[in-house]
Amino acid sequence: MGKMCQLVMGPAGSGKSTFCSTILTHARTAGRSVHLVNLDPAAEHFEYKPSIDIRDLITLDDVMEELQYGPNGGLVYCLEYLCNNMDWLEEQISNFEEDYLIIDCPGQIELYTHFPIMKQIVSCLGRMGYRTCGVYLLDSQFVQDVSKFFSGVMSAMSAMLQLECPHVNVLSKMDLLGDKANSFELERYFDPDPTLLMEDANKETAPKLHALNRALVQLIEEYNMVSFLPLNIHDEDSVALILSHIDNAIQYGEDVEPKEPKDMEGVEDDDDNFGYDE
Repeated sequence: MGKMCQLVMGPAGSGKSTFCSTILTHARTAGRSVHLVNLDPAAEHFEYKPSIDIRDLITLDDVMEELQYGPNGGLVYCLEYLCNNMDWLEEQISNFEEDYLIIDCPGQIELYTHFPIMKQIVSCLGRMGYRTCGVYLLDSQFVQDVSKFFSGVMSAMSAMLQLECPHVNVLSKMDLLGDKANSFELERYFDPDPTLLMEDANKETAPKLHALNRALVQLIEEYNMVSFLPLNIHDEDSVALILSHIDNAIQYGEDVEPKEPKDMEGVEDDDDNFGYDE
């Protein structure tokens, strides 16, 4: 099947672990051999036990205790330690070379936007022959505050530029929006129209910030990279749609040899069988 993996990213509280367990369940139900990889040294609870766990190498609690770092500094140190010991990750992953990997990442935005840590991990996976799709989750509650949504779009775009790999952006927790989840008004957030969003932002911000809003809109329009797929984890069709987009991004299944059709029994090579006239 080839080496495939998802790198699941996003702000803290965006639903990354829930997304990973949902996709894992859906993929295994479909008959795929899928494994969870945990790269969050501060993680505590998983619905599925990770097949590869960074906590076997280093934990945030140990770093904070021994080096007297705070949570954010300690987490960055843990990921830098992983990058300096990439042979450990390569050895762990080598046990699952023919399997589909879902990599659950920490929720610190700086790891995807300006630190080169995640880019080094993507490069390592590339050297090992993995096709990697970045999956960036943004909480759908952000659409209720245009300023927050602007921030989410910018962070997603920054991650796309930083990692330089196929990318799918997801609006998570759509089930929490209730009736608003199916409203026409919400669709403009899936493929953001910066001009319309700027109008809303200008209504909520002081006039002195309008120039900043306009500059952000211009930046989003110039790159024209960010669009979102809505995800309701309780809707199988929604989950399947997300997975199909990710599969398409990394060309999952395209290297599978087509199966030979079974011989049709009772069919003779006689034109009469096809209703041809003499």
